[in-house]
Amino acid sequence: MLVGVGLMPHGNPVLEPEDEETKRLAEVLREIGEKFRDVDAYILISPHNVRMSDHLGIVLAENLVSWLGFEGKEIPGEWKTDRELAERIYQAEKEAGMPVVDLNFASLRGEYSRWPLSWGELIPLNFLDKKPLVLITPTREVSRETLVKFGEVLGDVIESAEKRIVLIVSADHGHAHDENGPYGLRKESETYDRLIMELINENRLEELLRVPEELVRNALVDSYWQMLIMLGAMRKAEFELKESAYACPTYFGMAGALWVRKG
Repeated sequence: MLVGVGLMPHGNPVLEPEDEETKRLAEVLREIGEKFRDVDAYILISPHNVRMSDHLGIVLAENLVSWLGFEGKEIPGEWKTDRELAERIYQAEKEAGMPVVDLNFASLRGEYSRWPLSWGELIPLNFLDKKPLVLITPTREVSRETLVKFGEVLGDVIESAEKRIVLIVSADHGHAHDENGPYGLRKESETYDRLIMELINENRLEELLRVPEELVRNALVDSYWQMLIMLGAMRKAEFELKESAYACPTYFGMAGALWVRKG
């Protein structure tokens, strides 16, 4: 059963926040971790793991190992894949005709079945109790409808599982908020980020499907595709937004949101 959803950023500033907005965002991330301390597993969607042009990936490797931090910030640790859940998701998505592949490395099972984690996974995991998880990687080169359908199939698998499961969506937003940043300054980053927060706070997530493609592209976002998968999964039950926050202490925007299942 899907008991809740956490939208979590993967930017270093939330680890050691300096301004008040980022401190508030980090507080929301800690609340996500506290709220979901008693769940059985996480499903984590991250844009900074394996990158494929036109397929989504489901990691079946048993051992998930810290490997790549961002800007020198290392977060050590090792996590276990919920292999049974990962295999069920893969088979269901495959049977539904989704463009999905299963991913492993070195050995099919056991000690040498290992997979690297990047900051895209490690920073959200830093706020969560250690649990078995399933790592999913999105792609930007399939249709919006395909991503939502993938999320719907994912939601069906979660609902049929005899486990309490949380969906964690690793996402940063517009990356052109600072003229001195690596991508310069684009008004679309501010526009996109403001829109996303409106959709979150006003319970209008279905409108994600209507965000203009040109805005997504020009805002240089790192969130849209994961959120479409999230939308599909959240269609399988009713959820209530408990907390949200936004901060932009550097060139990219970060948001956190906590939804819990109603009833």
